[in-house]
Amino acid sequence: MEAIVTKNDSDFVDGLKAGVSIAVGYMPVALTFGLLARTTGLTLYEAVLMSILVFAGAAQYITLSLIAIGTGAFEIIFTIFIVNIRHLLMSASINEKVEADTPWKKAVYAFGITDETFTVSATKKGTLTTGYMFGLCLISYSSWVIFTGGGYIAGATLPEVIQQGMSVALYAMFVGLLIPSAKKSRKVLFLAGLAAIFNSILTLAQFPTGWAIVIATLLSSIIVEWFIGRGTNE
Repeated sequence: MEAIVTKNDSDFVDGLKAGVSIAVGYMPVALTFGLLARTTGLTLYEAVLMSILVFAGAAQYITLSLIAIGTGAFEIIFTIFIVNIRHLLMSASINEKVEADTPWKKAVYAFGITDETFTVSATKKGTLTTGYMFGLCLISYSSWVIFTGGGYIAGATLPEVIQQGMSVALYAMFVGLLIPSAKKSRKVLFLAGLAAIFNSILTLAQFPTGWAIVIATLLSSIIVEWFIGRGTNE
């Protein structure tokens, strides 16, 4: 019994160590999210609660931009569902590597699967233990939540003019994420271009802002995957 406990503790510590680099990497992103959440109009409680319940960087940034333009709750939820649908595949992949355990334990650490924790766990050799996954996800999750609050609180010390100007940083960040991806893949470039065109048309047609974004995203994804995706496969 003592050997089992020791092994579980050791695996948990190994997970914590493996997640240190993720936790450090999350720090500036979470701080920025907390700051932008403040400038978007969220309270400290709302910003931290979003990080606690969602724990998905890109999805949370998108949510802020949708809130800023007055998008409804249903449209936000549907958009984030589309953005995060890849997590179903990541969790299914990790499930093939983890040791057998009770479903509730798997459900707990499955919540902590992000692009970064998935990469670390997927590239680890051998079977993944429950203790390792708990350690890896816990330190990453804690970093994201804590620094979200830290960023929000730090934003209170900035001058009002800078706080208002930070709202522009949200859109600048998306452009910064888009350009490197577009350089590597023409599919991303066409996807962004089509989505912008569709969204502009729907906005001019006086569609609700949230639904314009959702429809533009779905239409552009289907068209790009149908034409460019098929061409790549062939």
